[in-house]
Amino acid sequence: MSVIKNDLKRPVRFTKPDRSKEHSMSEIKNDLLLKALRKEKVERPPVWMMRQAGRYLPDYIKLRDKYDFFTRVQTPELAADITLKPFHQIGVDAAIIFSDILVIPQAMGVEVLMEEGKGPSLPKSIKTQKDIDALNTNNVDEYLKYVFDALSLTKKELNGAVPLIGFAGAPWTIFCYMIEGKGSKTWDNAKQFAYTETELAHQLLQKITTITIDYLKAQTKAGADCVQVFDSWAGSLSPEDFKIFAQPYLLQIANAVKDFAPVILFPKGTWYALEDLSKSSASAIGIDWAVSPKQARALTNNNITLQGNFDPAKLLAPIPQIKKWVKEMIDDFGTQNYIANLGHGITPNVPVEHAKAFVEAVKEYQNQDLQN
Repeated sequence: MSVIKNDLKRPVRFTKPDRSKEHSMSEIKNDLLLKALRKEKVERPPVWMMRQAGRYLPDYIKLRDKYDFFTRVQTPELAADITLKPFHQIGVDAAIIFSDILVIPQAMGVEVLMEEGKGPSLPKSIKTQKDIDALNTNNVDEYLKYVFDALSLTKKELNGAVPLIGFAGAPWTIFCYMIEGKGSKTWDNAKQFAYTETELAHQLLQKITTITIDYLKAQTKAGADCVQVFDSWAGSLSPEDFKIFAQPYLLQIANAVKDFAPVILFPKGTWYALEDLSKSSASAIGIDWAVSPKQARALTNNNITLQGNFDPAKLLAPIPQIKKWVKEMIDDFGTQNYIANLGHGITPNVPVEHAKAFVEAVKEYQNQDLQN
């Protein structure tokens, strides 16, 4: 595994966390997110935004200009600080730990490089049985200790204000990067490997699943109140292939982690799987803007909490328009069994005031209801 060293002086406001003590959900003051995940009655939907901890925030950009990406990820004090910024500056109802889905390939022994503005690259992609056999699936506590320390630091600093979300990449999405070796719009090499080397593909997907389950369980022990599984590239698969190469591993993760913390599944671009996934052990399903709230409710028979699905590009519209769209979104989803969020990560060009407007619009929905 490639480890990046740095000589950062640690900020004095953080103290070393005691990860031996179990955290308690009952200590959380604003527990709207957890109530929504438990399908309990809420006065308004909780709201947070995917990728809320960076890119669009000026304070994050300052840190980005000072420290390279994996230094920010692998330094618990920096990761905790970045995680807390949107809570303090935007007013979201949950914090999501600042990290990256590609820490799993790193822990498995695969080198991952990240260049600002160009995305990730894996110089040695997986090609053979020997490559798969060489992958590590043990000792996630050791290899990814910096993530758990960041979670514990953040949990301590939040002091029960809002829930803390942990996350991991889904097996299919991680598989895509490990086979392709870089980002892609079509993932042709990854799909070709899945279709022509199917047995090896399932071996790799299972190895990723095994270490991801251990990783997410460890996150909950370190302070995560719930976890989200990002299957960003699931939509590259046909409905039939999703059931073969993605869905079984998502279900396996949800089943294994559900007793440790609520699980949110976000397989982007797979509206066709909503019915099946709504019957899983997951507590919520994230959806993108390609499916309407009413369609999603119908497909899931309102059996599961839904999260989403505001198009991040709409955050570039005038603030009054953003607030109008948010109200319409909540009208369509309803306030119960719903988490207000984006349909994908917030983009770097979104003004901070517009991100705030999105959050405020959700909170104002409560005030409007109370006045009626």
